[in-house]
This record gives sequence, structure tokens and C-alpha cells, in this order.
Amino acid sequence: MTIFHNGTVILPDRTLADGVVVCRDGRITAVGTRSDIPVPTNATAVDAGGGYIGPGYVDIHTHGAAGADFMDGTPDAVRIAVRAHTRHGTTTIFPTTTTGSPAQLEAMLLACRQVQRERTTLDGARIGGVHFYGPYFAENMVGAHPLGRSRFPDPEEYQRFFDLGIIRIATCAAELPGCEAYYREAAGRGYLVTCGHSNSTWTEMKRAFHAGMRHVDHFWCAMSSVASLRDRFKISEQPMQASMEEFVLAHEEMSTEVLADGCHLSPELLEFAFRMKGPRRLCLVTDSNRALGMPPGEYKIGPQSDGAAFISNGRVGYQTPGFRLASTVVGMEVMVRNMWKMSGASLYDTVRMASLTPAERVGMGTETGSLEAGKRADILVLDKEMVVKRVFVDGEETVYSR
Repeated sequence: MTIFHNGTVILPDRTLADGVVVCRDGRITAVGTRSDIPVPTNATAVDAGGGYIGPGYVDIHTHGAAGADFMDGTPDAVRIAVRAHTRHGTTTIFPTTTTGSPAQLEAMLLACRQVQRERTTLDGARIGGVHFYGPYFAENMVGAHPLGRSRFPDPEEYQRFFDLGIIRIATCAAELPGCEAYYREAAGRGYLVTCGHSNSTWTEMKRAFHAGMRHVDHFWCAMSSVASLRDRFKISEQPMQASMEEFVLAHEEMSTEVLADGCHLSPELLEFAFRMKGPRRLCLVTDSNRALGMPPGEYKIGPQSDGAAFISNGRVGYQTPGFRLASTVVGMEVMVRNMWKMSGASLYDTVRMASLTPAERVGMGTETGSLEAGKRADILVLDKEMVVKRVFVDGEETVYSR
């Protein structure tokens, strides 16, 4: 038995001063205050030092870290990136594909499946599944990802990948031919179905919604706007059209995600997103690349062999000419701290957006994402500034605690 004490416990809807979390055999058995839960003399005590005791973070959109991209397609690359994210508080991770060849995508999926099946405490965070993100992007919305590899969804290709049994999230741009069949297939398999890297209209989003799409990737990034749709259709005398932004904000069932690295979105946009969608439909993600935890320099998004070049300045990734943003270079703990300080959200709502909400969206909310009896003992010990100090997965401390 292990008991976490001497800290404020962060629950989905409140915080508990002088809280206690008890776990046994990898599961949480009790949560309450110290006055309610006596400390057994034979328990292993974890002292939070007057800081916080919170749930492990759940990252549903991330491309890599520590010099490795998941699209490198090897178990070693997967383990390197997962371990790096663990240091920043992620205990359940969804490695994310980008645009790539069929062979590159298959290698990534198989490597993630192998690491998931062979996981030990040394590997840190568990792989909840893969976010099959690329390659079904709109050609003019590829963003920083490798060019020339986006394509229309091909049932023969994606069904083969789906059958590998590792995918839990599936993205496709809503204007592409064949997208509705893709959405229906993914939804039928129980995936979180998303639209991203898309210049789609309200009408196209509505069709996607009816086919099972319920989430939009990184709000305001590589997505349509009223202005972009004017450009797409060369509208002159016709009325302007509603975009992905309006559709997401108008439909309660739709969720989305924001990048709170302090470089992609201003505090005002973070506050607006929180006020419009709330903590049950807004997720924090890292969308990090291989430069997370690395010194400033030149790197690649996607496979090291032929990925898209970008520069990290230590705060964010970008591409030249100009300063086109190219994913983030920080972990989830930074996203949480920034969202807490910038958006006006409470601490417990902020933590929910990085833990229980993404867990619920992928169908894992009964297993992880919050400190509740019966759930996995995925627990963080943090200081008063929400810096991660110790990380526990299934009740076992990882070697990546600080």
C-alpha cells in the first residue's frame, strides 16, 4: 500500500487541502483528507512537501521529444520520446503520425504497438494508442509537415492500418473525397474521430459530424476561417461562409484542443477557448516535436531521413522563410502552468483539460485521468508552482521523476 500525503489533492471539480490518496496493487483505493483517512503504519508514504498531488496527464496529440520523432518508426525512437514526455507529467500518451509513405506509417504503428505490448516501468508513460493524424490532410493545409505526402483517404490503406489494433484516434480533413466513409469506419471501431489540417466549410463539417466526427485538432492552427474560405472559393458577390471555428463553437458535442505554449495562442485566445467550450470539451495537448528537451537548433518533423526541416529557438519550432510556426517544443506541465496563469481557468479545471477530459474523449475516462477510487494509480507529485517532481504510473514510480 502507498499513501500520498502532505499536499493539496487536485480533483476534477475541486481541490482538497491536506489531502490523501491511497493506492494498492496499481489502483487508487481511497481519496480524501488526512482527517478522514488515517495513515496505516505499514504503508509506503509519499510526501508531497506541501505542494500538489494530481492525476497523470493524458496527451492525445504529440509527435516526439528528446531528438526522436515517432515517425522515425523504431521502438528505440518511441521509447526515447515517451520517456521524455513522462518527465513532464504525461502518464498516458498517444503517439501521433504525420504525412508519410505507407511504409513509414506502418513502421511507426508497428513500433508503437511493440512498445505498448512490451512496456515496463522503465518505459515511463503507457501508450494508450496511436493518433492516426496524417496523411489525410488538405493539400493547402499541410502546415509544417512533410510536403507532397498528403492524400485522399484510401479504404484499402486505412483499413489495413486500423486492423493493426493500435489506433485510438483518427483524423481526416472534412473536405476530402472519401472522408465520410473514413469517419464512419473509424467511429464504428470506437475511435475518437477528428478533423484537422482542413479548410472545410460548415456544410462539410456538418456531413462529417453526421458520419461520426466529434473533435477538431489544435484550434486556430491549420484550420479554416471565414477569410480562408473566401480565398478557397474565390467568393466575390456571394455571402461569406461559416468555417470550422463557428461549427465547433456552435455544437456542444464537439471538442477541440489548444496549444498553451505561450507562442501559438495569446492569453486572450486561451481564455476565449475556455469560456466557449469549457473544461469538459477543451483539451490541452503538446503537439510537440523532436526538439522538446533539446537545445536550440535545426531539426525535422517526421522521419529523420526525409522529414520537413524546422528550427527550434528553445521556445517554439518554426520554419523559414518568415516565422511559420512548426509545432511546440515543451511538455504538458508547461501547457498546464500557462493555461492556469493565462486563461482565467481554475487549477482543477486546467488539470482536467490535461487529464480527465482527453481520457474521456478517447473512451478511457473510467480507467485513468482523475484521482478516483478504482482507477489506475497514475499520480503526479508537483510543487506549489505546478512543476512535476515525481511521476507514478500504475502506482509505480518511474525513473523519470525529478
